[in-house]
Amino acid sequence: MAALIDAIDVKRKMTFEFENVPYYCMESEISTPTARGGQTLVRLRMRNMLTRAVFDKTFKAGDKFKEPDLETVDASYLYSDGDGSYFLNQESFETLSLSREMVKDALNLLIEGTIVKIDMYNGNSIGLELPAQVELVVAYTEPGVRGDTASGNVTKPARLETGAEVRVPFYIKEGEKIKIATETREFAGRA
Repeated sequence: MAALIDAIDVKRKMTFEFENVPYYCMESEISTPTARGGQTLVRLRMRNMLTRAVFDKTFKAGDKFKEPDLETVDASYLYSDGDGSYFLNQESFETLSLSREMVKDALNLLIEGTIVKIDMYNGNSIGLELPAQVELVVAYTEPGVRGDTASGNVTKPARLETGAEVRVPFYIKEGEKIKIATETREFAGRA
């Protein structure tokens, strides 16, 4: 039997199960009534971990949620095809697959062998988390021109080996390996 969580105990970054779907709490706000006999309410901003939809919902403080059967496993990226993307579980060595909707634009930052975290719900993969930074090779960029910095133009566009486009400092050359922050998709330094 899974443990039960009171709505008032749900905090930011916690996961819980509501109507047989796992949710991630993005924000929690408790409102206590001023009148006697009023009920304490909990407003949660929550993300459906299956569809990635975000919405607000208000619960009574005593409402109970099940603890979801969630697990996060390390997996390395293998390849993608028309059906989805495939990853190798680093513990059990089984192949995990994610649909295009689950991976979305994360493919722009993945090369073969990149280690990611895959969220599993009831034994099925439901999504992935990229590492904070990835290292990618610059496939194409214009050469930096001496004097460009005087105009304040200190970055230039670069296409990475995955096809992603980012802005890099003018001193970065083709073939260099650079770090990209996955959350902002910006240049984070040389590798």
